[in-house]
Formats: sequence, C-alpha cells, structure tokens
Amino acid sequence: MAELETQRTSETILITISRAKKLRGSKGEILTSYAKVEFDGKSLGDSSKVESTGETNAEYNFTTSFDCSFMDGHLTLDDVASKPVLITIIEVLPKEKKQKEEKSAPLGQCTIDLLPLFHSNQPVNCSFELHPVVGATVEGGLDAPKPELDISMSVNEALIEQDQNLQSNLLTVRVGSAYSIPDPWSSSGSQYNYVVGLPVPVNADKDISVIFSNGLLRSAAEKEQYKRAIKWYSVPNAVSSSQYIPNSAHERVPFDEEKGDFATKEYAEFRRESEHDKNRITWDIEKRCYLQPEAKSLFQNKIAQTRLWPVEIMRMVPSQPKAAVAAAGSKKDKGASEEEGNLSYHGVAYVDLAPLLYPGVCTVSGAFRVLPYNEHEHAEKTKQKNTIAEDVARAQSSTSRVTGSSPVQKGKGAAARDHPVAPSKKGSATKQPESNVDVVDLHNVEAAAYVDCKTYLYLEFSLAHPLVPRREPEELANSVVEYIPSRPKMKRVVGGATKAVEDYHSQLSSVAVMVLDEFRQVCGNEVVDDPHKQGEAKKQLMYQLNSTGKYFAFKEQLKHSIVKIVREKYLKTTSFKSNDELQQFLTELYVYLVDEMHSNLQKVLSVGGQPQESIEPMVDSTQLKRFAQEAVVNEEYEMASKYYQERLANDDKSTEHWLDYGTFNLLIGNNTKAKECFMEAVALEQTHLEGLLLYGIMCTIDQSYKEAETMFERAVSLAENGSEFASMAWTVLALFYDSQGNEIRAEHSYLEANKLNLLAAVNKAKAELPAVATGKQPKDDTEQGESENEAEETDAGSVLKLRAVGSAKSVSTIKGSKAPTRKDTLRARSSAENSVTSFDVKHSNDPQSDNQHTMPTTETVNPESIFLQAARWLIDHKALKFAEIALSQELLTCNGSCNADYFILLSRLQLMRKQYKEALESLKSATSLDNEHPDAWAMMGHVYYISSDFTSAQDCYERTLAFINDASEMHSIYLRLASIYLQEEQFVKAKRTFLLACKYSPTCVSWLGVGTACYRLGEVSEAENALAEANILNNSNPDVWSYLSLVCLKTNRKLEAEQAYKYAVKLGLQDEQVFQEIRSLQKSLGFGNPNL
Repeated sequence: MAELETQRTSETILITISRAKKLRGSKGEILTSYAKVEFDGKSLGDSSKVESTGETNAEYNFTTSFDCSFMDGHLTLDDVASKPVLITIIEVLPKEKKQKEEKSAPLGQCTIDLLPLFHSNQPVNCSFELHPVVGATVEGGLDAPKPELDISMSVNEALIEQDQNLQSNLLTVRVGSAYSIPDPWSSSGSQYNYVVGLPVPVNADKDISVIFSNGLLRSAAEKEQYKRAIKWYSVPNAVSSSQYIPNSAHERVPFDEEKGDFATKEYAEFRRESEHDKNRITWDIEKRCYLQPEAKSLFQNKIAQTRLWPVEIMRMVPSQPKAAVAAAGSKKDKGASEEEGNLSYHGVAYVDLAPLLYPGVCTVSGAFRVLPYNEHEHAEKTKQKNTIAEDVARAQSSTSRVTGSSPVQKGKGAAARDHPVAPSKKGSATKQPESNVDVVDLHNVEAAAYVDCKTYLYLEFSLAHPLVPRREPEELANSVVEYIPSRPKMKRVVGGATKAVEDYHSQLSSVAVMVLDEFRQVCGNEVVDDPHKQGEAKKQLMYQLNSTGKYFAFKEQLKHSIVKIVREKYLKTTSFKSNDELQQFLTELYVYLVDEMHSNLQKVLSVGGQPQESIEPMVDSTQLKRFAQEAVVNEEYEMASKYYQERLANDDKSTEHWLDYGTFNLLIGNNTKAKECFMEAVALEQTHLEGLLLYGIMCTIDQSYKEAETMFERAVSLAENGSEFASMAWTVLALFYDSQGNEIRAEHSYLEANKLNLLAAVNKAKAELPAVATGKQPKDDTEQGESENEAEETDAGSVLKLRAVGSAKSVSTIKGSKAPTRKDTLRARSSAENSVTSFDVKHSNDPQSDNQHTMPTTETVNPESIFLQAARWLIDHKALKFAEIALSQELLTCNGSCNADYFILLSRLQLMRKQYKEALESLKSATSLDNEHPDAWAMMGHVYYISSDFTSAQDCYERTLAFINDASEMHSIYLRLASIYLQEEQFVKAKRTFLLACKYSPTCVSWLGVGTACYRLGEVSEAENALAEANILNNSNPDVWSYLSLVCLKTNRKLEAEQAYKYAVKLGLQDEQVFQEIRSLQKSLGFGNPNL
C-alpha cells in the first residue's frame, strides 16, 4: 500500500454539469445560456450554448476536470480542501441591429465544496441553488422559484486513503469578529483594510501565512445573527451570496464551553456590551489547511512546546494608484504614512491551543485578548521570529484594495494573499533597509489602544479528528481484562463431600417421615407429656420396627449415604492399621453423623406447626469492619487483620471486603498484598470504580505507569455514564498526570473534574430545594443531643436495658460516620465554577422571576474544591502519596489562603506519617480559621492522646462533644475520652462515655469499658452483664476474662473464677496491675487459682 501511495502523484477530479432548472432570461421566454467552470481563478472550460424556458431545463451535460497534485504541484490537497469550484451561468443576449458581436451577461453563480471527495470514491450527485448576480433576471420576486443546478463530481480513488487519513489532519481556522475595537476605527469609515493572519506549518522548514483580509466595519445597529454563513477563504470572481460556503450556517459554542481569555463570569457583562452595543470588525471567513503527516507532527510538537499560537491583527490603507496619489497632493499630516500603504495598530492575540492536545478534543474557540505586538515578547512566547505583517506588507505593495465591484478585482486581491510579492518600501512591520527606524516601535503607541479598550478576537480552531485520540470504553475494558482477567461468579457445582452430606440429609428426611408414620399408627396423633407413657410408646415403636423388619430396612437406606461420607469427606478408602485407630475414627464419625441428624431433623420437624427460628450470627460484616477500625485506632494491627480476614471468610465475593482489606494493608505498608486485594476486587467486578482507581494507584507506586493509566482512564470512562464518582475519577487521573509531569493532560483532567463537580453541586442543590420550599428542614442534631443526655443520665441498670433493645447487629450503624457538609467555609476556585450559561439575558419579565432566585445555578452554588474531595477520599483509603499531591494542588489553587478543611486533612496525613508536631501546628491553624469545627478539635485530641498529653486531649474531646454537630468519627473519641476518665478514676463519667460508644457502635472494647467502670463503682452485677456482652463480641480478649475473674471472685463463684483466670492467662494478659489485683484477691479469698 505504501508503494502504491508513493507512485500516485495526482488524482483527476471530474466535474459534470447536468442541467439547470427554472432559468429565466432577460428578453423573452427562450433563454440561451452556457456554463462556465472555474477553480482557483482559472477557467476549466465552458459548456455549449443551450436553449431553455421557464418550464424546460437547460441540458448542458458538460464535463470538465483538473488534476489534484499530491506532490509540490500547482493544485494540492490544501487547495482542494479550502477552495471551491465556481460555476457561473451566463446568458447569451440576442443580437441587436448593427451589432457585430453577441453580448452576454452573468445570470447566477454557485460554489461546489470538494471536501466530500477526500475520503470517498463514490460519485457525489447534488443540486445547488443558483445565487443571482446583482441585476440578473434570476433574482425574480420573493415568490419566484429558485433556479437550481444539477452537478456531480467524482474521482477514481479517494484523495486520501484511510491509513493516510489517520496520519494527516485537516485544520479549520474560522475568524469571526473583533470586538471592543479602538475608537478611531469606529469613526474611520470603510477606507481601511483590516487584516488578520497566522502561520500554519507545512514542513519542518517552512510555514505558510494564512491571511484574512477585508474585514468589514459593522455598526452596533447591525445586530449579529445567531447563525451566520461563513465565507470561503479564496474564491476569485465570486460575487454576492456565492462567496459563502453552502450550508455553512454556523453557531458559536456556548459561553461556558469557550477556552478564551474572556470565558469567566466576571467578563459576561463586558462581553454582552461589546458584542451588542458597540461597533465591530467582521470577517466570518473559514480557511481549511490540510496538514500532511510531517506538518501534523510539527504542529502538535509546537503546541506542546509553547502552547501559544500567534494570531496577528492590523489596520492598513490599500496602496493607491500613482494617479490617485498625485491627485491627493503631498499632504504631510498624521495620516500620510497610512495613505501610502503602511500598517498600523499591529497587535497579536496569543491563542492557547494546548486543549487540542487533550484526548478526544478537536476544537478550541473563544474570545482572545489582543495585545500590542512586541517582537521580543512574540519570540519569547511562540519561539517564532517571523511575523505575518511582513507578508501583508509585501502583498499590499503590489496590489490595490479589493473593492468588490467586479469579480476580477476580487480575484486579484485573493490571489495576492496566497502568493508573496516584492516587499514595499515603507509599509512593513519590521525594519527595512531604506529606513533606520523600527516601524513596530512607532506603531506601538497606536496599538496600546488594544489594552485600553480590551479588544478581543473571536476565533475557532477545529480539527477533522483529534491529535490525541481518546481510547474508547470498549478498548479500555479489553485492556483491563488483559491486565486483570475477570473472575465470573461460577455456578456452584455440588459434588464430593458436599454432595455426600446432602444425600445423607435427604435420606434422613425420608426415614424420619416413615418413622413418624409408624409412630402415629402405633400410638396415634396424641402428644403425650407423661415421661412414663413416652417410654412405653418408644418401646412399642421399637418392637413394631424390629418385628416388621423396617428397622433394618431404614439402616440399609442410610448405609449407602454414610459410606459416601466416609469416602468423600473423611477420605477413608483403606483398612485401618490398628483397632484403636478404628475406634477413634468410629467415635468421630458417630458424633458427626448425630450432629448432622439433629441439624436436619430441626429443619424437617416442627412442634405445634411453628417453624424453628433461625439463629443469626451476633456479628455481621458491618460490625466486623467497625471492630477492625477500632483495632487500627488502638494500633492492634494483628487483631484488625483477623477481623478483615473473617469478613472475607464470610463472603469472599464482596468487592467491599477486598477493598477494605487492601486499604488496611496499604496502611501497614504491605503494598504487595494491598495490590492483590485491589486486583481481586477488579477481577470480581470489572466496572468497580474505586477498585480501578486504587489498583491504578498501586500500579503507580510500582512504576507500572502504562497499566495505571489504563485503569484510571477506564474509571473515567465509566464515571461519565452519570456516576456521582465522576469528579473524583477525573481528579485522581489528573493527579496521576501531575505526578508524571504531563501538564497538558493534567490540565484537561482538572477542567473536566471541575465541570462535573459543579454540575453535581447544582444537581444536589436542586434535589434539596423541594424540602426547603415545603418548609422541611434537614434533621439537625438536636435529637442526638437529647439522646446523649439521656445516655449520660443512665444508671447502672441501663446496661441490661441496652442489651434488651437489640443485639450488636441491631446497632451496628455508627452515628456520625459521615462528615457534615460545610459549604459556608468552602470556596470554589476553578474556571468551570466561575462560568455562566448565558450573558445575553440580564433580567426576565416572567412573573415567576421573583422566585427564580431560589433555583440553584452554576453562579449560585459553591461546591467544595475537587482537591479537598480527592484528598479526603485518598486519605480514607491510605493512598498518602496521591493525597499529598492533591493537598499541594489545593494550596497552590487557594494561593495560601486555605480553609480549615485543608488543614484538617493535612493533619490527618501528617498523623498517619507520625509527624505529630507538624500535625498539631496544622490543627492550630484549622482552629484559628474555624473555632467551631468538631473535626479539628477531635484530631487535636488524638494528637495529644498519642503524645500522652491526656489533660489536653481530654479538654479537646470534651469540647468536641459540646458542639451541636458531631465529628466525622465519634467512636474513637468516646473510647479515648472514657479511657482518660478511667485513668483519672472518674468512673461515673467513664461509664457514661462508654455507654455512648455502646449505644451507637457496640464493640468488645466499649462493653469492656462499661464493665470496668461498673466494677470500679462496685456495681458487680451490671459489670458482669457488660463483660458478658463484650465476651460475646470477642471471646479471645484477655482483659475481658481478667475482669470476669474479678467479678466471679467477688461473687464467690470458685469454678467460674478459676476458669476465667485460666483463659486470661492463656490468652496473654498484659495488664500487670489487673493481674496483681487478681492474685491479691485470690490469696485473700483462698480460691480462683489452681496453683495456690
């Protein structure tokens, strides 16, 4: 294929004019006409002259062609992309008397866009409206039928092959208008020519200058249409409406999607006034530039290096013919230099094209500020030395201004734009040999008006396909599967030991039903309560079964299933070595079979028609997670690991269980196991957002950057489907790019995250609006305060009352597990958050407008920063490296004036890294900004507690409990404050605080605290009840057994005291003070220790 493309140097483009419809002549009904075809100002031929009427068509059937060169020829792909074929229908007028030559007059014109031939070799057949030339008969009236032209165009092969299309690109530049122009422009009339130009790369050594001339001064009274037709960049000899691209009605992108310098709400009013109430200069021209593979790479590299692309603007007076100059005299006024063709008001707009390097982005459009041109600044920002003004000056020195009065003059002007000519002697933006004065410096005085007026250009840059393709969700899903194969939930196949036990149960059920039928036949249906009569009934039943042989039949029925259990479950298929081994095995088998029989009979049989209650476990998955979190707070990592593993043992198909266990391993520094857990979560659910993000973070830590990027992009593609996690996914992706130094990708991701964050905030505010409108206020913490006061007044007997209310499972939900929203102290700082949807409408005449101020919009909501949200999530999941990047971005964004939430998150990060001094300083900063933030005081209490400053910790904890709002995590506050009370022997306060912890989140430690406080208060019975609750939740805690031993000693229960003491010692009691207290009490009582 590559060799064929190399051999292919050109392609012939065929243009066929079939017929013209509804043509009318200037004289009589019969019209004689012919068609003239032009391309790039050169004629491609004329058709034969044909006659037609208003009812009959003019059948031209004329075909012409030209060659498109793929090399450096005259007509290249760039010409075909940006220039149309011009067709003019010319009427041949009848000869008058004494007229030697026949006359002709143009009737109408139309232009043909050749762009469809770029990617297809299929013939294109279409009809075009014939635009009348001024004064032509085809103009007709408003109700007159519009003349049409049937045309077809074709090529043998598509101009661009598919492979070449992916390597090349088509850049379209649209120049709209210049707004807020300098005041002298508004009063100068139409005597000046306004020019805009920019460079476009062709190859590594050459740039072409794309120049948009003939900008028109429009007054404020001439309102811009919402959809405006766009002019061809170059179409010589075209007049009237044929200068416009067919079907090119173009509307601008919404204001909040612009990428320019005036895209924030602070400029909305200024934009509205400039575009509606002031004069402007309008071009509305489009230039298509075909970028060959080399030029495309160069264009992409230049954007990556400098980001900014210069677009120059200037005003000039066209060079006048010498006769006109002589007639004008030798005036030496201020405008003399301009009358000779020099440039003035030389400015430049630096367009940030970096968004074109965002994945999947094809367009950059917006209002870009015009600055005075400065050669040094231009070279520094764009790394380019040449200026467009040089090409404009050269073209101006050899051409006159295009007046538009004839197609020929217009063609000359357009041709001059594309072909450089000899430079002028004076009208240049650079230093010329004839003068020692730098013209740019002289013109800077005038160009300073751009800054004063805040002049801006509306520009659009668009590509046929993105420079950086965005991977499709299907491709990302396949990539994730390649890294982490899916682990589908396999249908459980019952076999082996499980099948053997199920068969045993089914045979037991069958035998039980038959035995029950025999019992009813012997003893009837009456239930006997007398034990003597029950024994007699049993003897009768056994006699009946033995005498009839049914007893042995039942044994044979069960025999086969028991043999299967022996083989499948116990794997016994060989003979025993000794009789003792046989007897031991038979004992184990008998116990197992009896247990299984009882279990099965409880399911099959019921008393009085009442089904047996199913016994649910006392501890569920949520409570196990709370136990593990509590163990982490107490730095008992082995116990925490045990709880997390127990959750997985209960349900190893839960992604939440794997994520929590992975987060725990990340905390203790076991990155390998953490990565395995996150991988398992993704394997179980390929679309799990948190699993994908966390696994991507682990890949980043392991420097597997390609794999990490795939995971992050997959998470983003899933989040775009409407998930509330969308903003978070984009932020984490941005943090990844930040860590890699990829500024452009990071910038794109941050913009998307801010946009989605703002949208989520608006939607959330709208969802909350009905509750506010109906007077329903969100539930505050008043009830919580009342319940806490009730708990504080609870006496020792309330322990049993709490037990009666519900088990540990029924109160496993922890109050205050989610941080309260604090919108009052947060600031929105992104460009997306500052955007507005429209600046055209200031006020509404709607009678309901008085109530519209309550409807949330992008202007009224103030969402929390994406960096704070990301940092909070990352810290919760122990991804400290990414959390640090997020907090650093927040610090840069807020310019050092961060809020309290920032310092609280920073202190959490420092606390995890055991930087206690730095954490304390951060918390002091947080409390200075928000003295009523419960999380700040709670974290400060934790820092003091870890530092063994219990007095300060107690003060902070008590202040936290005094606030109306709870802290985000209350359980650890209750436990640590109560433990301080225990140390200070304030047992009543300790008991109340531990009860609060038990009420909202009962754990072994909280009930142990209640039991300890009650024991110290002499409330032995209540202490025993509390310790029993603790023992139910965790029967391997040595402290619980030690206090149970003390309670039993106090109540003179010798056997129980001794057993509790043995368990405490066996489990490794570490509290030496309690151990000595037990030994002392044992000695004084004389029991409780078998060694005494």
